[in-house]
Amino acid sequence: MSAIVVHLICFLAFLCLFRDMVSVNESSITDFILVGLFPEFQHSIILNSVIVFIYTLAFLGNTLLIVLILGDSRLHTPMYFLLSQLSVIDLTLTSTIVPKMAYNFFTGERSISWIGCGTQSFFFLMLGMSECLILTLMAYDRYVAVCSPLRYPTIMSPSFCLHMVATCWIGGSISSFIHTVYPMHFPICGSREIHHFFCEVPVLIKLSCEDTSVYQLVVVVTSIVLLVVPFSLITASYTLVFLTVLHMNSVKGRKKVLATCSSHLTVVSLFFGPNIFIYMTFTSSHSPEQDQALSVFSNILTPMLNPLIYSLRNKEVVAALSKLMGRCVVS
Repeated sequence: MSAIVVHLICFLAFLCLFRDMVSVNESSITDFILVGLFPEFQHSIILNSVIVFIYTLAFLGNTLLIVLILGDSRLHTPMYFLLSQLSVIDLTLTSTIVPKMAYNFFTGERSISWIGCGTQSFFFLMLGMSECLILTLMAYDRYVAVCSPLRYPTIMSPSFCLHMVATCWIGGSISSFIHTVYPMHFPICGSREIHHFFCEVPVLIKLSCEDTSVYQLVVVVTSIVLLVVPFSLITASYTLVFLTVLHMNSVKGRKKVLATCSSHLTVVSLFFGPNIFIYMTFTSSHSPEQDQALSVFSNILTPMLNPLIYSLRNKEVVAALSKLMGRCVVS
C-alpha cells in the first residue's frame, strides 16, 4: 500500500511539473512518432499479437501472485512482501509500455504527445530503478535469513522492510525525475520519429541535434551507481550465502535454500544483463533492433517469467494457490 501511495504522489508531482513546463515553452510541444516494434518485420500482426498475449499472462500472473501473498497469512513474511513489491513493479511496468504499443499498432495511430512521451519515460525509469533496488534488498533478505537466522526477525522487522521499500520507490522516483526532465529539453531539429515502440531516454537522446556526449557519460555514471553497485552487492550476498550453505549439515535445508536463491538469481540475471548493455554503453553503439529486442526481453518477457520462476519452485506459493483454488471450488 505504501508503494502505491508513493507511486501516486510521484505521478501527481510529475504532471504538475510538466504542466508548468508546458505553459513556459509551448513551442516545444510536438507529437513524436513511435515507429513501433520491428516495423520492417513481415508478420508484424503476429508479433504484436504474441506480445499482447505475453502481456496478458504477465498481468494475470503478477496479479495472482499479489493476491496469494496478501491473502495467505503464511506468506506474510519479509521475503514474500518484497516479492509482492516486485510483482507490483512488473505489473505496472508492462502496463506502461504494452497497451500504448498495441493501441498504436492495431489502430494505425503512431503518434505520442510530448507530455505522454515524458510521462511514459518517467514511469519506465522509475519502475526500472525501483526494481533494481528491490532485487538488491531481496538479496540482503536471503543473506540475513541464511547467515544470521537468529537475528533475522529483529533485522528484517516489518518497520524496517516498509522503510526500505519506501526508500527504493522514492530513490527510483527522484532519479527518474531528473533523467526524464533533462533529456526532454534537448532540441530536436530533424525527424521526430522514435525508432522504438515506447519512449526511452537512450532513444530520445538520438533525436537531439545537440552534442549529448556529456549527458550520455552522466547516464553511464548513473548506471554504475544503480546497476553495477547493486549487482556487486547481490553477488557478494549470494557468495556468502553459498559459503554458508556448503557448511550446512541438513541436506533438506540446503536444497530449500538453494531453490529459493536460484530463483532469485535467475530473475537478477534476466533483469541486470540487458539493462547493463543498454545503459552502460553509448547509444551510438546500439542498433534500433538491438534496443528493441533487449527491451522486449527485459520489460515484457521477464515480467511474465518472474511469477513462474518464483511459484514453480516454491512450495509455500503452490500451497497458497491450492488453498485459493479449493476455496473457489467450494464457493
